[in-house]
Amino acid sequence: MDLDIDLDDERFAPAPAEAVIFDLGNVLIRWIPQDAVAVALGPDKAREFVHHPEFDFFAWNLANDAGRTPAQAVADVRARFPELEPAAQAYIDNFTASLSPIEGSIEVLRELDRAGVPLVALTNWNADLFALAEQQYDFLEIFEDIVVSGEEGVVKPDPEIWEVLAERTDHIGGIDDFLFIDDSIVNVQSAVEAGIDAVQFTGPEDLRQDLVARGYDVRPVA
Repeated sequence: MDLDIDLDDERFAPAPAEAVIFDLGNVLIRWIPQDAVAVALGPDKAREFVHHPEFDFFAWNLANDAGRTPAQAVADVRARFPELEPAAQAYIDNFTASLSPIEGSIEVLRELDRAGVPLVALTNWNADLFALAEQQYDFLEIFEDIVVSGEEGVVKPDPEIWEVLAERTDHIGGIDDFLFIDDSIVNVQSAVEAGIDAVQFTGPEDLRQDLVARGYDVRPVA
């Protein structure tokens, strides 16, 4: 027997997840670390710090996100690469200069909020430096909760971070009913392995399309 199904019928539309979990850095807030150093030391020193062939800036930053203090982070550079200490201190002192809002993503966030979708953030971020971002961006108040790696002592993509998320959000539902958005494919893969639907963020309009496809009440891409 042939069934004539109208795919535009709301009864056959995908059911949105119980909550949307946003990464923050390079999803809602653009992060260009060399801009913080350049404010004090100029672009050449900034490039040297971030792209030094032996000092791994991103590994250093991930360790910061895992819980050490800014003072400990600078001390680590002083011990291993003393010539880079001024750049490390400049990065800490001028951190907010590395940040800027991604307006298209923020509008998507606001649309989800207006639609009544529970919203949580899960970010790899040093706790002390995140406090500066909270002071700068009022849209962070939209989130019901923000899980900050530096406060928890564990970073994405470590599987333990999903256990933390599950505990913090169990009043909303199970994480296998959530949607997670992150710019890092490694973090997306880790979420999928934990049983969470996840999409890689490549831009606000692609995100909007991903959400529409999953049944969320956001404005479609024109």
